[in-house]
Amino acid sequence: MAPALQKSAAYAWRILLVAALVYGALVVLGRFHDLVVAVFLGLVGAAMLRPVADFLARAMPRSLAVAVALLGSIVLFLGVLSLVGEVVAAEMAGLEQQFGDGLSRIESWLERPPFRLAPKALTDVRARTGQFLSSHRSALISTALSGVGRLIEVLTVFALAVFCSVFFIYSGERQWRWFCDQLPAAARRRVEIAGRTAWGTFIGYTHGIVLVAATNGVLVGLALFVLGVPLVLPLALLEFFATFVPLVGSPIALAIAAVVALALKGPVVAAVVIALIVIIGQIEGHLLQPLVMSWAVRLHPVVVALSVIGGAIAAGVIGAVVAVPLVSVLWAVRQALRRDGTRGAGATAP
Repeated sequence: MAPALQKSAAYAWRILLVAALVYGALVVLGRFHDLVVAVFLGLVGAAMLRPVADFLARAMPRSLAVAVALLGSIVLFLGVLSLVGEVVAAEMAGLEQQFGDGLSRIESWLERPPFRLAPKALTDVRARTGQFLSSHRSALISTALSGVGRLIEVLTVFALAVFCSVFFIYSGERQWRWFCDQLPAAARRRVEIAGRTAWGTFIGYTHGIVLVAATNGVLVGLALFVLGVPLVLPLALLEFFATFVPLVGSPIALAIAAVVALALKGPVVAAVVIALIVIIGQIEGHLLQPLVMSWAVRLHPVVVALSVIGGAIAAGVIGAVVAVPLVSVLWAVRQALRRDGTRGAGATAP
């Protein structure tokens, strides 16, 4: 066999093995969806709040520092959601009229060249939508009632995530040492190296992606404010959370902002918002994301894209969010164990 073909085959089966392991992990994550979400959010909370708790612990007992850090973050999060709700409620009355007028302008614009849409086509669509809602009222009511059960499930997951965060922040290192002590002595060192590498990589990725999300949210908020698009705060917050799904989340959030701009401010402003999708995508892809990956591990954009799509296929939205940090952690652990094995081989060589 030719050396190049032999080398390609060696890389190919390793890539297939890693892909199979990642897919299996994502399938397992999908099976235990709520539990995985709670633990993942607990790890994110620990990665973000552990430095805050360590700082506060210099002036107060550690248990009180953990409580202050967690309660403060929860109050901040609920305060932001409350502010968003107040903004939407305050602007809703005027926005309904503006949105209706905007749809009428879009309809008349689409009736002219080059689109030449049939007259009153959008009006027919709205009428049919109203008829659909009326005829399927019972199904919508049952869906709303099932949404109440889903809300209870979300609150349960949130409570479990807070519970996990408390112990991860307060005594995470002691828990990890206890786990390592239960292992055979021969495997203890490599497991400890893998665990510390995984946690360091996860912290770096979490801090970096939060920075990227905050930067995107601020940029979008400022741009929409300058353009005079309503609902600036909710749309900026949507951009913030959407950025946690790499590559695809931010364009989807900006597309929603473009639809709002089209209905309320016209096609010119909507075109500017669409241009923002390209500009912010370039900033994220060529400046912010490389910065994030330099903190954690460097992943090729193709690997990121395949990870997100594969995670979404295997475990839905949570899979898309978890896939990139999972692949980053696995790759970093593999590199760390490989370096450790190389050093060990060098140390024992004659």
